[in-house]
Amino acid sequence: MRLSTGLISGLSLAAAAGLSLVAADFAVTAIERGSETGIRRALDEATFDWAEVRADGLKVILEGTAPDEATRFDALSAAGRVVDSARVIDNMQVAATAAIAPPRFSAEILRSESGISMIGLVPHDTDRDDLGDRLGRISGPDNVADFLETASYPVPEGWDDALAYAMIALERLPRAKISVGAGRVHVTAMTDSPEARTRLERDLRRLAPPALDVALDLSAPRPVITPFTLRYVLDEAGGHFDACSAPDGDSAQVILDAATSAGLTGSGRCTIGLGVPSPRWDEAASLSLAALARLGSGSLTMTDADISLVAVEGLDHGLFDQIVGELETALPDVFALHATLPVPEQTGDAGPAEFFATLSPEGLVQLRGRVPSEGFRTLADSFARARFGSDAVYTAARVVDDLPIDWSARVLAGLEALGLLVNGVVTVGPDTIEVRGVSHVEDASAQMSRLFTSKLGETASFDLAVTYREPPPPEDQPLTAEQCELHIAEILSNGKITFEPGSARIDAASLEIVDAIAGVLDNCGAIPLEIQGHTDSQGREVMNLELSQERANAVLTELFARRVRTSSFKATGYGETRPIADNDTEEGREANRRIEFRLVRTDTSPDDETTLDALSGDADAEAGIDADAETGAETGGTEETTEDDSPAPDADGATDGDTDDATGGADAAPEAGEETGNEQD
Repeated sequence: MRLSTGLISGLSLAAAAGLSLVAADFAVTAIERGSETGIRRALDEATFDWAEVRADGLKVILEGTAPDEATRFDALSAAGRVVDSARVIDNMQVAATAAIAPPRFSAEILRSESGISMIGLVPHDTDRDDLGDRLGRISGPDNVADFLETASYPVPEGWDDALAYAMIALERLPRAKISVGAGRVHVTAMTDSPEARTRLERDLRRLAPPALDVALDLSAPRPVITPFTLRYVLDEAGGHFDACSAPDGDSAQVILDAATSAGLTGSGRCTIGLGVPSPRWDEAASLSLAALARLGSGSLTMTDADISLVAVEGLDHGLFDQIVGELETALPDVFALHATLPVPEQTGDAGPAEFFATLSPEGLVQLRGRVPSEGFRTLADSFARARFGSDAVYTAARVVDDLPIDWSARVLAGLEALGLLVNGVVTVGPDTIEVRGVSHVEDASAQMSRLFTSKLGETASFDLAVTYREPPPPEDQPLTAEQCELHIAEILSNGKITFEPGSARIDAASLEIVDAIAGVLDNCGAIPLEIQGHTDSQGREVMNLELSQERANAVLTELFARRVRTSSFKATGYGETRPIADNDTEEGREANRRIEFRLVRTDTSPDDETTLDALSGDADAEAGIDADAETGAETGGTEETTEDDSPAPDADGATDGDTDDATGGADAAPEAGEETGNEQD
């Protein structure tokens, strides 16, 4: 049967359509695979291994999590360079940005003679006005330069303590750089002397809060020694230094080693300072000491570049010339040697030409002996009165003729030397000056040696026997913890701290007592002190405990407001648990309502008696308190005066709390219509 033409045409068209669909499917698949492969290769080359590629027809879908927005955009650009960007569908995510860390707060505070400057970054909550006022009180309000920046972040732990301590250090250091950070302070400063450095370092470490990291870099400049002096005396008893100067520790050791070889007895010490006339000072000193040792006895005086070598009478002239000649040849060029071999004088006995200046331990000065003129006697008397006080000088010197031409200079130099003693005597003779006594100045002999050689010349002869005695401690030494406890007890023996009825607010009449206690604690340092609150047994136990804690806290707050360092204090309320008297009587309840100041003792047993226990023991005996009934009670201590209380029933029939008598002692009658008793809010 023959197929019709129409059927053949239809079948042909259907076959062509099917072939077209198959071809289109193959084409789409090829495009998808090509696009996906090309984009994946481009992303791999750009190291975007976090990105995933998925083709859907002509669309190319990018997925994954980019580390940041810029990287996401770079991935889109890489895909757009392979296929038309309109075909790219962005389903990528961006990783969450980490929280911005707070900045590191720090401040640099510089103080000099011209004023104070601050620079750095501080928390926004820092009280800049208060900080500026405190610095203005230190150096003057017009001498403070504030270059601080602020940031609105929480105040880090330890920042306030560090800034407060920096202000304390700044008050004591006229030239300093203080670096402040959270919980740390670094102080760099220049002090006037080694003694001042030691004292400041001790005081600053004592004032530092326990949790604060404090670094102290305090330096003391080397003193300028003018003239640069060394004096060494060698006799039958051995050798000793009257003065020794050295530019550094190594030179000092070289000189001391040479002195040891030259017969030094005991320990020697050289003052380290500036002003050495030559870097070969220690070499010249060593050579001169060796020459003196060969002479056997005598004295060596070095004043800057001048060296005076004095032998003793009777030495062989030939030996003397040989030793001196060898020393002159060996000395560095800058040094000049003056050698003396004394010759006995043949003179008649015209009586001793002497002048005496005596200083007693009480500070009284007596001038005796010979002076060349009436005018000089008046001058010596005025000089002594200016140095030792107008009422402390008695002059009984005699005017005589034929005194040595340099007598006036010798007497005045002797009076200056006397000013370095706390008691002693200066004897001025025609050939030598003798100084005997006690001094609080550690290098008094060295200062006297420099004084005599500068005033009287390098060949001046003097004999020093000055003993150093450590000066007594200053009167303003901090009190010991036990002394502080005792002084507080003495203050409170004349009155008590009182509170307004039914509250923890200190009564105005008691603020003077708090002021007095704060005055004592200012001189006590960081002592471990517990402020204890106590009540009687009237009222509910829980409310009594809370009220006692609030009142102890109130006392601590008042002390802090008076700028007392309270970092080592703690406030504790004990309620009615520690009575010291019988709660069945009004007098006993009055005694039990109190505030006590107790040292925190970690090395005593519960039976040990404190300073305040001893003070209150006699008072308890006079009051007839049965000690056996007070087992576990803490007697003594500083007490709070409370208001005369009578129990008043509350809504449920119980009596509450403590109130205090504002009179601080005797029972006070309540006003008409006022409830008495231990009221609590």
